[in-house]
Amino acid sequence: MAKVLILYYSSYGHIERMGQAECQGARSAGAEVHIKRVPELVPHKVALSANYKLEQVAPVAQIDDLVDYDAVIFGTPTRFGNMAAQMKNFIDQAGGLWTKDRLVGKIGSVFTATASQHGGQEATILSFHIVLLHLGFIVVGLPYSFKGHLGIKDVQGVTPYGASTIVGADGARMPSPLELEAAHYQGRHVAAVAEGCNRLRWPDPGLRAAGGVAAAAE
Repeated sequence: MAKVLILYYSSYGHIERMGQAECQGARSAGAEVHIKRVPELVPHKVALSANYKLEQVAPVAQIDDLVDYDAVIFGTPTRFGNMAAQMKNFIDQAGGLWTKDRLVGKIGSVFTATASQHGGQEATILSFHIVLLHLGFIVVGLPYSFKGHLGIKDVQGVTPYGASTIVGADGARMPSPLELEAAHYQGRHVAAVAEGCNRLRWPDPGLRAAGGVAAAAE
C-alpha cells in the first residue's frame, strides 16, 4: 500500500477543495492518504481583513513529514505564474532532506488555481516541477487518459501537467465538477504510480549514486 500526502496552501478554500478531491482519488486506488497544509505567513489581522479562510481542518505540516510518504501531491494557488510564497517558504526548508537524498525516488505531483483562464496555471505547475526535480522527485502529471482534457465548451482549468481550477477575479467560482473529477483522477493516478515505484525503489533512499549499490551489497 502506497502512502500519499496531499500537501497544500489555500487562501480562500479553492485549493483546499481540490485537495479533498485529490485525497478521495488516491484513496480510491487503495493508498493510505493524509492531507496537510503549510503554515500561513500573512499576519493574522491582515488575513482576517482579506477574508482568508483561516479555519481549515487539515493539520499544519512539518518539513520532515515529507520523508514519511511514497508520494506527495502539492497544491498551491498561482502567484504571478509561480507557487505561493507560503508553499515556497515551506519547501525551502527541505535543504537538510536534500543533502541526505531523503526525497529521491518519491513521486511528486502538483495542482493549482488561478483567477483567470490564462492566469498562469501551467507556468505555476511547470515551475513547481523544477523544484521537485532538484529534490529528486519523480514528477507525475495528469495524463490524457483523463478525457476531460478534451472539452472546450466550458471554462475549465484542466492541464496535462496537473489539475487546476479557475476561480474568477473575485474568487466566487468554486471548482467545477469537471475540475474536481480531474483532481480525483490525478490523485488516483499518482497513488497507482507510487505503488508501482515502491517495488523498484532502493531500500535506502539516502545511498549515494557513486558506489551506493556496491556499498549496499557489501
